[in-house]
Amino acid sequence: MTSAPNKKNVHKHPETFLNPQLNVEHLSNRELSFLAFNERVLALAKDDTVPLLERLRFLCISSSNLDEFFEVRVAGIKQKILGGVEGAGIDGLSPQQELAAITDKAHEFVRQQYALLNEVLLPALGKKDIHFYSRASWNNDMSNWVKEYFDSNIAPVLSPLGLDPAHPFPRLTNKSLNFIVDLQGMDAFGRDSGFALVRAPRSLPRVIPVPVEICGSRHGFVFLSSIMHDQMASLFNGMESNGVYQFKVTRNSELYVSEEEVANLRRALQSELLQRNFGQAVRLEVAANCPVRIVRYLQRQFSLADIDVYRVNGPVNLNRLVAIPDQIDLPELKYPSFTPHIAPVLSVGMNIFEQISARSPIVLHHPYESYDPVVELVRQAANDPDVLAIKQTLYRTGIDSAFVGYLMEASRAGKDVTVVIELRARFDEEANIRLSTMLQEAGIQVVYGVVGFKTHAKMLLVVRREKEKLVKYAHVGTGNYHTTTARVYTDISMLTNNKRITNDIQKIFTQLTGLGRALNLKGIEQAPFTLHKFMLEKIEEEIGIAKSGGKGCVIARMNSLVDAGVIDALYRASAAGVKVDLIVRGVCMLKAQVPGLSENIRVVSVLGRFLEHSRVFCFGCDDRMSLYISSADWMPRNFFNRVEVAVPVPQIAMHRVKSECLDFYLKDNQYCWELRADGKYHRVKPANGEVFSAQAALIELHGAGVAIH
Repeated sequence: MTSAPNKKNVHKHPETFLNPQLNVEHLSNRELSFLAFNERVLALAKDDTVPLLERLRFLCISSSNLDEFFEVRVAGIKQKILGGVEGAGIDGLSPQQELAAITDKAHEFVRQQYALLNEVLLPALGKKDIHFYSRASWNNDMSNWVKEYFDSNIAPVLSPLGLDPAHPFPRLTNKSLNFIVDLQGMDAFGRDSGFALVRAPRSLPRVIPVPVEICGSRHGFVFLSSIMHDQMASLFNGMESNGVYQFKVTRNSELYVSEEEVANLRRALQSELLQRNFGQAVRLEVAANCPVRIVRYLQRQFSLADIDVYRVNGPVNLNRLVAIPDQIDLPELKYPSFTPHIAPVLSVGMNIFEQISARSPIVLHHPYESYDPVVELVRQAANDPDVLAIKQTLYRTGIDSAFVGYLMEASRAGKDVTVVIELRARFDEEANIRLSTMLQEAGIQVVYGVVGFKTHAKMLLVVRREKEKLVKYAHVGTGNYHTTTARVYTDISMLTNNKRITNDIQKIFTQLTGLGRALNLKGIEQAPFTLHKFMLEKIEEEIGIAKSGGKGCVIARMNSLVDAGVIDALYRASAAGVKVDLIVRGVCMLKAQVPGLSENIRVVSVLGRFLEHSRVFCFGCDDRMSLYISSADWMPRNFFNRVEVAVPVPQIAMHRVKSECLDFYLKDNQYCWELRADGKYHRVKPANGEVFSAQAALIELHGAGVAIH
């Protein structure tokens, strides 16, 4: 792990060094903007133009998103409050005001989730002979089957805990399913009963299929919580149960490791991971019928206030329903399957190095075009005797990745293999630690990046001997080196042997593994050194063009827009007459279409069956257009606390990338929301009945046929 550059000389964080002309009224709250994004996800679950089982999937995604929001963002706000922070953020809200606003929105959001599940989705699924049987609907056959299933598959792994001075309230794991049982009577040892806890082991499925001969339906399910509720009394022989109530606690899951104060980052992270599941409680979800006295008891155990309690009319682990669509073989209730095709410029079976040399750059648009050529580059590099070295960054990859296997093969074949692994990729830390061990055991040089800066750039470099000289081949992209997400995330890849790009990538790898200074790169812009300044300069160029009577244009696509410096520049661009189009999937702190501030700025958010993940930045129009693909969002953390790259797309591929990644999305009127001056997102409606979906159009454009499984 290399030393960090001197942070004092790298940046000044724009959240604390704002342009004085940017008032707090000019920024939306980041956390409320995220909740607005999650409302758009929930809107897809409500949308009857979306296949029914996919609607259930979107409901689960909205639940998973909310869990992570509480684990990280709400937990962070609570930490500020506990630390006595009262000052307002860059949007003018104090932590206390922020938490209050979030709570109001989140409670209403949860109410809508369960109303949608109970009143819309479950009845609609029932009409398709997909049934979730509640205890009230069980007949004798079902009740007998439930008892047998419980005795055989559930009871042996349960450890009920009676609460008394010898058995105090235990430390419950983050997001685990638990039951509190209100007991009456004496136990076998003559002790007065009171409350007992039963934890549902994570090894147990949360939704259990029921045999067709028992329920009469091909697709019948029962919730684990219903089975445990029904059979709970059998765990407390001789005592009477006055009630069984499910609950779930969400905890702070942020890892607190000061990299500059530890001798070994990996060891420190391993130690911290042991505590992740037991961080400070931030939310309590309980069954809607749970008595107030029991809720108060649970609140005391977790030190939570009334606003932190969420009563739910259904399973508290809602996102576990995400497994259901894969268990049901009804294609008409899902998105049509399709197989990403191999890009036409690539010949199957041909030497990948020859293909890149003949056609560089090769731009791939995933998942519409197959990710296989990227994997093939590493596969052929591992087996090619002329390849001398492979260097790759890994952020979220997984230990079972094809990339990992080929990198290990290359190392065993005597090639020099270097991998930069980001140990601190949130919620993938444990997997990345295991991965780093595997790679090191295969003889690969593993580097953990730079202290204080996450390595988020997506880069791959292959060095090959050709006719007595060394030739470099590179892959850069907007997405992680993960073959599974490459089938469900939209991303842009570029394969090239362009010397300006490959030389820059070589320099960056040398910097990451060594102790180099800031680089003088010829084509690539790099965070935390030049990327922020470069983006501001490109916007300033468009301002200058507009002020001189020309046509200024900025089109940018990203996951999140948070950086105050960029927002201020975009406001000034709007005032100068620059046309600004922003495609921001999630959080956006910029306010659009506000008179006197942002009349010339349009912000849209496009969602769909694939997770929109590309970052593409376009400046200028017509013959003076420049376009970049990047690993970075326009956020302070990406500009100043991460190693990121933005790579120019050569002119030969520029118009295609602009068309597919920007123009299609600005045209979308089916799954597109537009941010208006009132600060709210309004769903775009088709004009004259002409419906256009960017994702559907791209599937058709690339002729991917009809088989992403």
